[in-house]
Parts: sequence; C-alpha cells; structure tokens
Amino acid sequence: MPEFTRRNFLAAGTAAALLPCFPFHGFAAEPVEPDVLKSLVEAGKLPPIAERLPVNPMVVKPLERIGRHGGDWNSAIVGGGSLSMLFRYQAYEPLLRYAPDWSGVVPNVAEHYEGNAEATEFTFRLRKGMKWSDGAPFTTEDIMFWYEDIFSYEGLNDVGQNHLMAGGKRARFEAVDDVTFKVLFEKPNGLFPLRLAWANDDQTTRAPKHYLKQFHPKYNPKAEEEAKAKGASGWIQLFQREAGLVVDNEFFQNSRRPVIHAWKMTVAPGETTDRAIAERNPYYWKVDPEGNQLPYLDRIVYQMVSDPQVLLLKAMQGEIDLMDQYIATPANRAVLYDAQQQGDFGFYTLNSTETNEMVFQLNLNHPDEAKRKLFNNRDFRAALSMSLDRQAIIDTVFIGQGTISQPAIRPEDPLYNERLATQFTQYDPDAANALLDKILPNKDGEGFRLDENGRRVTVIFEIDQARATFLDIFQLALPMFQAVGVDVQMRTMDRSLWEVRVRQGIEYDATAHRFGGNGGIAAILDPRYFLPNTTEALYAKGWQLWYRDPSSSGAIEPPQPVREALALYDQVLGSPDPEEQKRLMAQILESAADQFYVFGICLPSDSYGVVKNDMVNVAKTMPNSWGYPTPAPANPETFFKA
Repeated sequence: MPEFTRRNFLAAGTAAALLPCFPFHGFAAEPVEPDVLKSLVEAGKLPPIAERLPVNPMVVKPLERIGRHGGDWNSAIVGGGSLSMLFRYQAYEPLLRYAPDWSGVVPNVAEHYEGNAEATEFTFRLRKGMKWSDGAPFTTEDIMFWYEDIFSYEGLNDVGQNHLMAGGKRARFEAVDDVTFKVLFEKPNGLFPLRLAWANDDQTTRAPKHYLKQFHPKYNPKAEEEAKAKGASGWIQLFQREAGLVVDNEFFQNSRRPVIHAWKMTVAPGETTDRAIAERNPYYWKVDPEGNQLPYLDRIVYQMVSDPQVLLLKAMQGEIDLMDQYIATPANRAVLYDAQQQGDFGFYTLNSTETNEMVFQLNLNHPDEAKRKLFNNRDFRAALSMSLDRQAIIDTVFIGQGTISQPAIRPEDPLYNERLATQFTQYDPDAANALLDKILPNKDGEGFRLDENGRRVTVIFEIDQARATFLDIFQLALPMFQAVGVDVQMRTMDRSLWEVRVRQGIEYDATAHRFGGNGGIAAILDPRYFLPNTTEALYAKGWQLWYRDPSSSGAIEPPQPVREALALYDQVLGSPDPEEQKRLMAQILESAADQFYVFGICLPSDSYGVVKNDMVNVAKTMPNSWGYPTPAPANPETFFKA
C-alpha cells in the first residue's frame, strides 16, 4: 500500500473527477477454507468455500504479508452509543471504496464501473455469485429493492443520500440484468464515484430484499398489524429499525439482518451489558493472493466500557488491539507512551484531514424565535468567538501543540482562504463586549445579558460525554463566555442520547463536533462548515433539509446568500473539470467567510492510535477522517495476529 502523506492527499483533490480503477492482484490458487469453518462444511451445515465465493472474488494484497486465520480483534465501545465508529472497523463495503492512500476510488462490491463523458450515466457490474451472510444471492434485485421500495417509497425516503442528487433531482436506477445496473442523472454529477465511496453513505449494498420485504406492506399485507404487535407505532417505524438505514446505532443493534461485511454482529450492542461480538461472515467475497478467504481474524470483540478513562486503563493493560477513537487525546499520549512495554503495544500515526479540533455550532434554525434571531446575528457569533483565549486552551488541552484557526481549509491547500481561517480568532473581550452591548444592552443582577423578551441569554451546548477533549475545552471556555455576560452552559450525555437530541432533533441550543474536510478530496466532498449541504451541518439542519428537498418536513428556506452558495455547490458536484470545481469552491469559501456560520479553536495536529505489537498488516500512517473512514480503506480484513 502506498504510504499516505498529506501531499498526495491534497494532490488528489485536483485529480480528475472520474478516477481510474486500481488494478487488483490476481491469484491462481484454489480458495482456502478458514479453519473455524471446516467442521461446519464437513457436517454439511455450510457449503464448501468454492460454492460460497463469487465467480470473481475481490483479491486484496495485504500490506506486509500473507496472514493466517484465527484470533480475536479486541476493541471497545464507550458508553451506550458511538456505534457509528463500527462502520470504520467492520462495515465499510460500498459499491466503490477509497484506495488505501486516498488517491482515488477502487471497485469493491461492484467489480467494474464506468461513466459517460458527460457524467450523467454510470454503469455498475456486481460480482456474479456473490451472497449475503446467510447464503442468499446478492443481485441487482437487492439494489432495485433499495431504490424502489426504500429510497423512492413515500414514508421511507428520509435516508439522506445527497450524492444521488444532481441539478435538484434524484437519480434514476435501471436494472440491466441480475449483475448490471445503471444510475442515471438529468444533470452532470462528476463527483459521483468519489461521493459513493464516502464513509457509510452508500446504502445500496445494505438492504437485503429477502429479509426486509417481510416488514414492507408492498410484500406483506399484514406488515402494519405485525409491526404494532411487536410494539412499533406502525410498519414504517419497524422497517426503519430493522433496516438500520436512518440511524447508525440501529444498523448494528440488529444481529438478525444479513450483511455483506467481513464480520457480522452475532451479539449486538445492547443485547448484553458487557460486550458485543461480530463473527466472520462465511460468505465474505474477498480473498488474498494465495486464495485464503478473508477476513483473517475470526471475531471482533467490543468490550462495553463506561467512559474514556476505563478505556484508557484497558489500553494500558494491553486489552485493546487497535483503536484511536475516544482514546487518542493529547492528554493520554504521554501516559500511553509510558505504558507501551507494560501493555505490549505501539502507535500508528493519523494525519489530520479535519477542519478544527472542535467546532462550536449554534442552532441557527432554533424553534424559539428569540434564540433563532440572536443566533443568526453574525455579530453575536463573532463576539462569542473573540471571548475565547485560544492560546490558553491550546496550552492546557493540547500541550501547546496547535495553530489558532477557525474551521477552515489548511494553509498548504490551494483553496486556503485566510479571512475564513483567521477572522475573530483574536482574544479580545473588550471588542466582544462592545458588539454584545449593541445587541444585548440589558443585564440582570448577576451581570448576564437579557434577550429582547427580558430573559437571561442562556446557551446550552449539548455534548457527547465520551469526547474527553471537548469536555476539557469547555471547562476553560465556559467562564470565558460568561465573562462577557453570556450564560453558556454545557450539558453532557451518553452518545446514544446525543444522537437523538442533536443528530435527529432540532430543539437544542448548540453543540460541538470536529469532522469535515480541510483540503483535497475531503474539502469538496465534506464542506459541512462552509455551507449547510448535509445533515452533518448541525448548525442549520432546516436549511439542509430545504437544500435536499424544499417540500420535506422540517425544511426551512435559507437566506439568499446561503441559497446562492448551495447553488454554487450544485455546480461543483456537476462539473467534471477539476479547475472549475476549485474556482467554484473558492467562491463558496468566500461566502462562508461572509456568513461565519461556526467558530473553532485550532487546526488539528496529527494524532495517533494504539496497536498491539502482534497485529500485522496495520499501516503505520493513515488519514484521520470519518469520510475515509479510518481505518477501513486500509483493509482491516487483512489484519491478523502473528
């Protein structure tokens, strides 16, 4: 695997939109059965491996060497939520996936794809003979079920999928035969292959028709009645829960649904209190160059831990084989470094592709009229930003490592916008107070400012309690906000509740997050803080809903400058010309500087993860991104224990 560097990542952002397929390494050997499955084959409980693999299995060359079957990958889940991270380890199987160095896309579930010169028609060919984890065939019938009966079905179509929009209209799917289908757009969608490979966006490979049709009234006239008998409000609620396409947690909390991933949940999170288990999929459709069916590791065992401190202790004691989420904080680095010998582990490097260490997001679509008006006042957001002593936060939380910046493109990227990156980053309480005195001149007896209705201005940031760095930042930031008369508070909660309150809800004041793209491919595909183009734009979900579908429930028409920026982004997505994409993105970034939607602390420094010394084929350096999504494109199915 080519070594990942920020240089080749940034260069990839200027590559042609329709990137070439990467060649695969063929194999001439007979397929090799994992030892753990041999007894099942001999007992007649499982077909021989030659009958389980597709005609043309995907051949994956391990990073270092051919591995051996067996063993567990020991990981952890913090609190009751954070299940979206499981996509990073076991469930990244879109039609096309990113190359390990993030320089383009490679065929995956689709063994071949091609697009026309206008980027309006894309043809995909699936792997003949490929199967779901229960042995049922995976064909275009599953693809069309997703398209016709979920994506296009009234009541079930709230599944995002913005990559299937071009020119304001949805794509059209056509099945050619049982392994070939087309995706057709009325307007050019030059970035479609790159967007299809983004994180867990591609849902076409996650909807087994033979399983899900029992919950759908088109196929089961008693679906509504049976759903209510199972405690659901109706068939739509039960179907969405069983499909797991709307809420990430629900996708992994179902051990019954067949999948095409390397490992399948057999003990789902929530079914027990101490751990969740994913076991190898006997029908997994990838092999190594010597014909060994992947994955090498038999299971992923997720320990359920109460908080990040418990996770830290487990890592120090050598109970975590590979992990970076929730553990790789600046404060933990020195402690983990000293514990390497005791825990028999080392580190891998994560090159940051994110816009900021933490992004403060006020809810610009707040249902309370007074708060909505205040939060939409750019000067109010600017005042809060200038009330922050960023250098003090960097010195305390990040051990002095970090460059002060708003959420922005990195300076070394051609799209860097200095105004966007640097405005309102100075620590200037006097300037902050001057702005606030014009907006909120009245104060109560404790010195806190009052809104137009005479109420104390209170802003509650709702935070996932497992993100230790966020909690540390807020401990310093809260008194800074309060010093200029704004009663800013923090409300921490389990990730599962945060998902409901913030990611799915609208009645919150504010939150914080840290992802989004800061250059290269990521900046164009995930500009969430530069315009509200996605549900991840937590500061303006109503505007995002309008962008996706103005008639949808909860849609709020944004102001004219925001509409213009969204129209420019449509042009970016439709253009097959990289130079035109960059020109349009530069205009969007200039608009983002005018709007000043969100504010942050500093550019992320390179991070790290811990990996046990006996884990083989783990890259020493990887991109650090949800969109990539680390470490999935680096082929975890080839990891093994020496």
